[in-house]
Parts: sequence; structure tokens; C-alpha cells
Amino acid sequence: MMRSKIGSILLALSLLCACASPVSHLADLPKDMDKPYLLGAGDTLQIVVFGEMDLSGPVKIADNGMLSMPLIGTIPAQGLTVAQLQQQLVKKLDANAVKSPNVTVTITEYRPFFILGEVKNPGSYPYMPNMTVLTAIAVAGGFTPRAAQDSISVTRHYEGKPYELRAFREARVQPGDTVFVFERHF
Repeated sequence: MMRSKIGSILLALSLLCACASPVSHLADLPKDMDKPYLLGAGDTLQIVVFGEMDLSGPVKIADNGMLSMPLIGTIPAQGLTVAQLQQQLVKKLDANAVKSPNVTVTITEYRPFFILGEVKNPGSYPYMPNMTVLTAIAVAGGFTPRAAQDSISVTRHYEGKPYELRAFREARVQPGDTVFVFERHF
């Protein structure tokens, strides 16, 4: 009698464990909505130095996070905001070539985000500002019939280290993120 009760309890516990969400052990994706965007490798910028056409034009941040410009060489851009990079360029140009330069930096193309798992068209896609997890899934063709629509993770790099975090549909995606939609288990 006691063995059958224990067996029933163990069976119930194993069924509950099998029903647990694959993301239930992950920490929640933090709210990054009010943080300024940080530049990274793969972002394309339009740099305009007023009155200096030779120093103006499109520039892509290299894989090592550096930006290369005539007269000033390479400078670190990864992890900076647009305003911080603009200040760095003004400082470098003023010291090396152009006195009191007027510099404008804008992002023309963000680095891509990636989406994998149970979506119709997994892969790499161009990032669009204010993109949510649900928008990213829509861009990838939507959920497959096997998708666990509430089991989604986002892998994001913080200070150079990747972290996989549980994401909800309204969570913001950032360039360079990897969104993963898990398969549902029947």
C-alpha cells in the first residue's frame, strides 16, 4: 500500500517536471527600454564633419569594435553611445587635424538579430528600432505548429559575456540578440 502511494507520488512529480517550461529556470530579461543604445561591431554609421567632405561618409564598425577614419586612425566605438562616439571624434579631430570640428554621427544600419527554434524562417534579420520579441517572430514568418509560444529565450551579451534569459512577447530585442523559440512537448 505504501509503495503504491510513493510510486503514485513519484509518477505525479515526474509528470509535473516534464510539463515544466524549458525557460522556467532562466532569469527574466531585464527592462532595457530606457537605456541608450550602445554601438557594436556591424553597426553602420554616417559621420559628417561639417566643411570636411574627405572626412565625411559611411563607416562600419569593424568586428573588433574599432572605427577607422582618415587623419585620426582607429578609435574604439563598441560599447559607446552615439553621443559618446561623437564626443570622441570631436576630441580626436580637434587634436589632430580640424580645429573646433562640428561632427554629427547617426546610425544608418544596425547589426542584425538572430532568431532560431520553432519559427517558420529561422536566421539572421535586420534589426528595426523598438522591435519586440513578438515582432521578431513575425519577421521570421511566425510560430511553427510545434512552437511553445510562451517559452522564448533571448541570448544577450553583457560586458562581453552571453546570457540566456527568459523573454516575454513584449520584451525589447536589441541588435546582436539571439531569440530562441522552444518546441512544445505534448
